[in-house]
Amino acid sequence: MFEKLSEKFGKAPSATDYEGENKTGGASGSGNTGKASGKKGKQLSGKNRKKRALLIAAGVAVLAAGGLFWHSQSAKVKMASAKAGEQKTAAATLGTLTSELTSSGTISPKDTYTITSLVEGTVLTADFEEGDQVTEGQVLYQIDASSVESDLKSSENSLARANKSYQQALEDYQEAVSDYSGNTYKSTRTGFIKKLNIEVGDKVGSNTDLAELYNDQTMKLKVPFLAGEAAVVPAGSQTMVTLTDTEEQLMGVVTAVSNMDEVLDGGRIVRYVTMEVENPGGLTTSHSATVTIGEFVCCSEGTFEAMTDTTMKASITGNGSLEVEALLVHEGDYVTSGTPLFCIKSKDVKDILDSYQDAVDQAQEKIESAQSNADNKQETYDNYTITAPISGQVITKNVKAGDKIDRSSSSSTSTLAVIYDLSEVTFEMSVDELDVGRVKVGQTVNITADAIEGKTFTGKVTNISLESSQSNGVTNYPVTVTLDEVGDLLPGMNVDGTIILDQVDNALMIPVDSLMRGNRVYVKDDSVTGQQGSVPAGFKAVEVETGISNDDYVQITSGLSEGDEVYVDSASGNTSTDMFQMSGMGGPDGMGGAPDGGNGWQKGNGGNRVSGNGGNRGGDGMP
Repeated sequence: MFEKLSEKFGKAPSATDYEGENKTGGASGSGNTGKASGKKGKQLSGKNRKKRALLIAAGVAVLAAGGLFWHSQSAKVKMASAKAGEQKTAAATLGTLTSELTSSGTISPKDTYTITSLVEGTVLTADFEEGDQVTEGQVLYQIDASSVESDLKSSENSLARANKSYQQALEDYQEAVSDYSGNTYKSTRTGFIKKLNIEVGDKVGSNTDLAELYNDQTMKLKVPFLAGEAAVVPAGSQTMVTLTDTEEQLMGVVTAVSNMDEVLDGGRIVRYVTMEVENPGGLTTSHSATVTIGEFVCCSEGTFEAMTDTTMKASITGNGSLEVEALLVHEGDYVTSGTPLFCIKSKDVKDILDSYQDAVDQAQEKIESAQSNADNKQETYDNYTITAPISGQVITKNVKAGDKIDRSSSSSTSTLAVIYDLSEVTFEMSVDELDVGRVKVGQTVNITADAIEGKTFTGKVTNISLESSQSNGVTNYPVTVTLDEVGDLLPGMNVDGTIILDQVDNALMIPVDSLMRGNRVYVKDDSVTGQQGSVPAGFKAVEVETGISNDDYVQITSGLSEGDEVYVDSASGNTSTDMFQMSGMGGPDGMGGAPDGGNGWQKGNGGNRVSGNGGNRGGDGMP
């Protein structure tokens, strides 16, 4: 818990004793400076004093007989009597007024990290020592990971296969979306339709024969060349094709060269070269020709083949089927890849696309599973390499290269090393619930340490935690202070910190005991000859406005001037609480409750005043 410190100010206010006359008839009913309402005082003879004593004794006897307890005000009266001839004052003074809180704590590094291992094995490397400075990410320990390397490789291969399958499924789906756009089924080949194998109403499934295609606009010719010659002929080479029957010559383009050697009659080793020849019209599969490629001449003639002469089959995923709603082509039509062949129902299309999407989703799930497995294997593998989580200084090193880490044991090897980040140091102050609202982030803190005499460090409040603690019915909040410089401070040193809550330079201030209830002060005024209620003789009441304060002084922002002499209630908070006020207790010669006068008050925290009503008048006040 904090204790409030005395103020810091440039010029100390002086307190002087003022000699004055007590013009009042007796002590006030308020117990302090209340206005007396009794008869004007006069000297008593010895006889009268004796009579007074008898009356007082009788009054006490009456109270005792009535079963009531009355706490005497005699201590207060005695004090008032002792100081009847003097009043304490102080001058309003300009200076620096500071409001502070103080507490102690222990220096801690900005960050502390204990290095442990999640795996077991033999330490291969530990290239650092105690006292070394390490940087975040620096490798501290390398542990033998041979036992998990094969698992990691296998998981990576599984992930690669899953990614490949997903890409293929995605391509198939995108192709299906294109193929079935417009609710039509499209040709996958190029050629003339010799025969159409479907009609309206048919159910088309996977591998259903759709049409027989024929295309002789481009003819294909395959002829043998000597293997050595064919091996140097690249695809795309120009050829001269000579028809056997008419010796007519046509141009052709090499599309493929076989890599396989074959033997012709006579023991000639050859390789077949395939080319395409545009049909000028009239070429059929009954025509043959020879071919020359540069200086190379084929070993024998070949026969022309139609470029397309095949049956086009449907390609549909799964066991689904498509109903032919309308035919879009007829026999003899020329189609290319992508030409719509027939219309299909939208529901059938949706079912087909959904099947492709399902394949994509399944492939995605396999990727996620493979990725998760690979990540786990990678994380496990990475645990065999331990790096510095922070930059800082190595405080302890418990494990070296060659040591065996066994997590099942309770040996000291459970902590491999400890690192401190000493770039900043902090300490924690405990602030009372009544004061924490005045603490703000950024406030300056002055710090001293018993271990470093004669030096004061500075810091700032960097955090005010809401996680409170309670002790003996008092709630405290931890406040973190970060030092501006470390200096010779070391972790573990005990320090005292003073938070400067507020500070005003050139503040006009008076003692807090001068401030009365209602923000009034009693200012020295020699023209006032009598006591006015609670205002002592020689003073007048002045209302003021206040600023900051501490236990001893309060700032006056208006109502006073420098040098004004104010009344100081030296008994405030000390003897006023000894008074027990009774009402309606009349007695002989005015022996009742407190005389009818001003309101009593007692000193509260920080110079505030807590009012208390004076006792009801029971008779004349005592002289």
